Amino acid sequence: MNRRDALSRVALLLGGTVIGGEFFLSGCTSSDKKIGQSVDFTADDIAYLDEIAETIIPATDTPGAKEAKVGSFMTVMVKDCYDEKQQKIFLEGMNKLNEASKQKYGGNGFMKITPEQRKELLNALDKEQKEHGKNKKKDDEPHYFSLMKQLTLLGYFTSEPGATKALRYVPVPGRFEACMPYKKGDKAWAL
Repeated sequence: MNRRDALSRVALLLGGTVIGGEFFLSGCTSSDKKIGQSVDFTADDIAYLDEIAETIIPATDTPGAKEAKVGSFMTVMVKDCYDEKQQKIFLEGMNKLNEASKQKYGGNGFMKITPEQRKELLNALDKEQKEHGKNKKKDDEPHYFSLMKQLTLLGYFTSEPGATKALRYVPVPGRFEACMPYKKGDKAWAL
């Protein structure tokens, strides 16, 4: 199974709730929406997104998002699967997050603040995006941090380190067993 097939299946399981889910189901192509191919990310942008993702899913006894190369995954998904409006929200969000860091931490951008400060900042943004989601009308745009968080989770749990080390992975599943024993603390299953 290739990565695109895996993404399609994950999107189906999530009920297409991930922003841009319709593009996962159609193989990241759309005839009625223009995909903005002009988006370019630099190596610094990828490193920045890796640090955001690593703050969301840090390395513990399992690999973190940086080891899963989630920053690179995010850039591909934004470039290939998001329409121009979503791309604009994501790119502006990268700048807003950095500006919020500078305002809160004496002019230091996200890359220069401590891991504890990064966590504090992202927790505040998470609360903000949840509040935005509660008050959002159907046609309102998604919050930029929601896009970043969704891509982080999708990228991590569909990566090899995320699927094989953070989840229980069976490369060739056997027969269907309706009831599997579960012990508190067991890992979830990877698809």
